Amino acid sequence: MNALYSELQWLPRAPREFSQRLKALPNSDGPLGRELQALALHALDLNQLTKLAKVIGKAHAEAKSAGKSLDPLVPFRMAVLSNSTIDLIVPALVASGARHGIALEVIQPSYDQVAQEALTPDSKVNSSKPDAVLLALDHRALPLKLSLGNSEASFATVQGVMGYLQALRNGIKANSNAVCIFQTFAPPPETLFGSLDRALPGTLRNLIDGINRELAEYVLGSGDVLLDVAGLAETVGLADWHNTQLWNMAKFSFSDELIPLYADHVARTVAAIRGKSAKVLILDLDNTVWGGVIGDDGLEGIKVAQGDVRGEAHLAVQRLALDLRQRGIVLAVSSKNTDEVAREPFEKHPEMLLKLDHIAVFQANWNDKATNIQAIAEELSLGLDAMVFLDDNPMERGLVRKLLPQVAVPELPEDPAYYARTLAAGGYFEAVAFAAEDLKRAGFYQDNAKRANLQKQVGGVDAYLASLDMTITFQPFDATGRTRIVQLINKSNQYNLTTRRYTDPEVTEAENDPEVFTLQVRLADIFGDNGMIGVVVCRPVEGGVWQIDTWLMSCRVLGRKVEHMVLREILGHARAAGVHKLCGTYRPTDRNKLVVDHYAKLGFTKVDEDDSRLTRWELLVEGAEPQSAPMKVVSQGFLAAKEKSHA
Repeated sequence: MNALYSELQWLPRAPREFSQRLKALPNSDGPLGRELQALALHALDLNQLTKLAKVIGKAHAEAKSAGKSLDPLVPFRMAVLSNSTIDLIVPALVASGARHGIALEVIQPSYDQVAQEALTPDSKVNSSKPDAVLLALDHRALPLKLSLGNSEASFATVQGVMGYLQALRNGIKANSNAVCIFQTFAPPPETLFGSLDRALPGTLRNLIDGINRELAEYVLGSGDVLLDVAGLAETVGLADWHNTQLWNMAKFSFSDELIPLYADHVARTVAAIRGKSAKVLILDLDNTVWGGVIGDDGLEGIKVAQGDVRGEAHLAVQRLALDLRQRGIVLAVSSKNTDEVAREPFEKHPEMLLKLDHIAVFQANWNDKATNIQAIAEELSLGLDAMVFLDDNPMERGLVRKLLPQVAVPELPEDPAYYARTLAAGGYFEAVAFAAEDLKRAGFYQDNAKRANLQKQVGGVDAYLASLDMTITFQPFDATGRTRIVQLINKSNQYNLTTRRYTDPEVTEAENDPEVFTLQVRLADIFGDNGMIGVVVCRPVEGGVWQIDTWLMSCRVLGRKVEHMVLREILGHARAAGVHKLCGTYRPTDRNKLVVDHYAKLGFTKVDEDDSRLTRWELLVEGAEPQSAPMKVVSQGFLAAKEKSHA
């Protein structure tokens, strides 16, 4: 069995005093949620995960009864429907959830009651109103009938299975409106015809391949989520994944040795649903991006060339970094080096795949890595938990983990040939959806660096903003922008007044409700298109009042007076709709202190504040006149758009 995956070797080993630290947690003076996550951020075996889950469960229950939370862990309720035994898996899910920043509550119905739980309105699953339902089914749960060489019968079998899965999904949606997490199906390693099984219609391998393809296509357009268990099983090996003895004895659908790995994949998927995937890869240079030390070995001496064993290992790291950048992950550099020396390979070495224009922030100096990473986060206007730091030096990794525990720091093996694979195995950049704007994200942040340089050259904020030649575009929610809207709602933490999270179906419901005011905000300037940078949802309440349910913006547009222009837009539509007052709420979290004065700065009046520091604000529409900003405004009328969509 491959130890990288079975032992979660991208994570640091569990401390020897794990049990003692676990016992000491209830008496700790620090934030309990953060300390639970700190323990979960180790490669824990099944026994350790189970012990940690018990402590988390007790802490969650006590916090819930006291009306508190386990900050920074985000609450998430997930039901699990399975045709197999999951008793050992549930604790591992809870503990792995903490690793990824989630306070996971698992609803576990009776064994093998999949259809009953999904289709019955008052079942345990549906009545619990989960955020998501994990359909943890394996191939034994499916109505599969061999039809060797018969294409028509094979097609009918695949469609029959898809009909069954869609019926489960429709029942869950109708009764609880939860997100469905569909697992792909790992085929058994046994074959009838050998290699021909995959090609011949009606074999078990061919049927399962067909179901997985259909399921992936279906989920991609449904607003639900795919968990590729088939891909995971193939990665570790189907023979290792399927333990027939455990199935015969206890109806375990896969090997108990792989429960920590499976639980981590489920947890990283849940974290991605809540917008907790990383956005930035920070690269060390010497012996990470290239072999050798550029300051000592010189340009000719570093190892970064095809045909060289060590050089090709480091090129694999560069290639993965470039591929990640292509899908929207921002690249940065943190290196202990003289700046001009560190830049030389990017500018002059012919074998380098990475170039300077791929890097959004380049920090090469003699500061410690933690200080540089903080500077990178500040320059990108992103939280530290959006960062992944790749460094071959265990001392540097340990320092960053100690000083910046929010930063993900994968362990690396001694052989650089496995650096890229280890980084990929960590799943730090897990995605549950894809929007065309994702491909542009890295460019957005590099353009921000250009804007920062321009600001240094232009005197005064107003002159700087005018020099950007900005265009702000407002329009209601629509199908085209929906994927990105859902992403922003679930990922935005800092400039987010309430941090309410909505699923794709809930966003669609708001989009189609003629009474709900919705706004997607885009911004462009001389350096490029920033894409969608803001989302607003206002819901009508009695007496001609709009309640600002959601107001969030991307931090990369801070300081450009966008919030004033958004308020002007809201007020214009409010007046047209006969609304006389706006009500807003600031719900504090450990991440959104940035907007504690948001409403005060916009002229709202505070009307209430409770013990949890939740504040309520209001603004009379009549006479309200927020500041303006030097930008062109393109606006699609809210009322006209709603009428058009329902024509």
